[in-house]
Amino acid sequence: MSEAAKLREDICAIAKSMFDRGLTCGASGNISARLSDGTVLVTPTGSSMGFLDPDRISHLDETMTHLSGDPPTKEIPLHSAFYETRTGTGAVVHLHSTHSVALSMLPDTDPEDVLPRLTPYSLMLLGRVKLLPFFLPGDAAMGDAVRGLAGKRAAVLLANHGPVVAGKDLWAAVYAMEELEETAKLALLTRGANPRLLQDAEVKALAAKFDLDV
Repeated sequence: MSEAAKLREDICAIAKSMFDRGLTCGASGNISARLSDGTVLVTPTGSSMGFLDPDRISHLDETMTHLSGDPPTKEIPLHSAFYETRTGTGAVVHLHSTHSVALSMLPDTDPEDVLPRLTPYSLMLLGRVKLLPFFLPGDAAMGDAVRGLAGKRAAVLLANHGPVVAGKDLWAAVYAMEELEETAKLALLTRGANPRLLQDAEVKALAAKFDLDV
């Protein structure tokens, strides 16, 4: 099986798994992944993540120009911004996952550090997550906002919309996205209960051991 065929199959299998687990619904969410030649495979616009056809995945060139397959998601500005600014990005995942969206709407969510420091894994996989303002879906300004971060964040949360995560490859991006959603869920479940957060010394130890920028 060729690299492109394998990646198409992986995108569809992962997308279905997330759909089946309720991490995305309807025709929401999108995934992109870069091939070794620099071109990019992207889930099509208006498609359900639970019912993707590998042969209809959009294929774009290095400048995000459509080459073949169905028309790509309208959220291409988000994806391209991560590829352009974050060195080593091999895949980008965007969902409308419930707990992350809920966290984005709460007035006391820290825009510079969305996730409370509840577990080591959110720091290890995501670092600090930036809350970006609300944009109309598909607005090119979303990409400009990501570019404004100069590649310093692997994940952002769009207010009233959903999370976007970049990873070194498809699996890394998916694992990080799932960690973001689970941490957002933990944050909502423990809200008002005065949970024990990771202490500064513990965060510093994590940063030193795993070379994290937190």
